[in-house]
Amino acid sequence: MKKETILFVVIALAAGILIGVIVSNSKKDAASSAPSTAPAPVSASAPVVNQKQQTTILEGIVTREPGNRKAWIELGHNFFDSDQPMKAIEAYAKALELNGDDPDTLTDQGVMYRRVGWFDKAIKNFIKANDIDKNHQQSLYNLGIVYRYDLQDFAKTIDAWGRFIVINPGSPGAEQVRMELESLKNHPEIPKQP
Repeated sequence: MKKETILFVVIALAAGILIGVIVSNSKKDAASSAPSTAPAPVSASAPVVNQKQQTTILEGIVTREPGNRKAWIELGHNFFDSDQPMKAIEAYAKALELNGDDPDTLTDQGVMYRRVGWFDKAIKNFIKANDIDKNHQQSLYNLGIVYRYDLQDFAKTIDAWGRFIVINPGSPGAEQVRMELESLKNHPEIPKQP
């Protein structure tokens, strides 16, 4: 090759690199000054959970390992979160067959019983959960919900929520419960205290 040809190739290569850098930088500047309408990328540390796929995996696990209590509970949670109360009730029942002394699972199943309108079963679960753990706030809170909004049994609402407040007067829901209890004191169906 001739010296002129080599010089021409080197200059063309340098010019190409220089033009590429300039164009690339101008695109970055334009992109940073333009408002972004694209959603932010999903972080690699927070994987997107495909609930249907997770449910399928959990169903496979409980089929292979029917004694896997944790998998039954997780399956119940998946059905709970996807608004499938009957399936959640069944999954929680399997977990409770393996260990019936779990106040959290009893409470979650009770919430699902309430969702399908089986208030007596919901109450039974909440009471059992609270019998197992006298400081189980969520069971007392939900017991009050059923009595207050579903059965309008205000005396039992006051009892359940009163115990809820005693257990943890500073809990996140305590102020709302106090306001509800205050309004119930003035309810016409509540006998006035002398």
